[in-house]
Amino acid sequence: MVPEAPLEPTEHGLVPAGDGWFVLNARETRWFDREGRGVAGDFDGGPEFPFAFPQLGIGIYVLGPGEPMAMYHWEADQEDFLVISGEALLIVEGEERPLRAWDFVHCPPETQHVIVGAGDVPCVVFAVGARDRTRGRNWGGYTVAEAALRHGAGVAEETDDPKQAYARFRPSEPTRYREGWLPG
Repeated sequence: MVPEAPLEPTEHGLVPAGDGWFVLNARETRWFDREGRGVAGDFDGGPEFPFAFPQLGIGIYVLGPGEPMAMYHWEADQEDFLVISGEALLIVEGEERPLRAWDFVHCPPETQHVIVGAGDVPCVVFAVGARDRTRGRNWGGYTVAEAALRHGAGVAEETDDPKQAYARFRPSEPTRYREGWLPG
């Protein structure tokens, strides 16, 4: 039998502190304030815990209008996104596509993409990505796209270095969930 993983309280919310199955409400997990890039809920405990999910990256993002989820990039593995509420703008392979609640986006490996908050209120996006090849060398890269640059979600020079791609942003800081980030 697979054991239940313990959930460890931290000053910023609960994190899984062991291997096994668990149930964790998004409002109770640790969140990250990503100045200029919205906030993100963390379900796997993050890299400082040895129990981080080895196969899937899973996150929930709340993006204000004009806030990018990431910098325009591609990854060696598949990524998928579901807009839960609000409106967003998908920039994919250099093209802009509006998104609304319940739109699902599938990005096969090597698809260049980014999601930016749109509309008048924050949007909530659930993200899932495979982790077979997105760790270490050859994980992917940040490419130049005019559409992404227009929306503050792009790099001016191609790179595979996240520190270079996100240099204009301060590092993410752990925080507790704040009422109103998630609908319902």
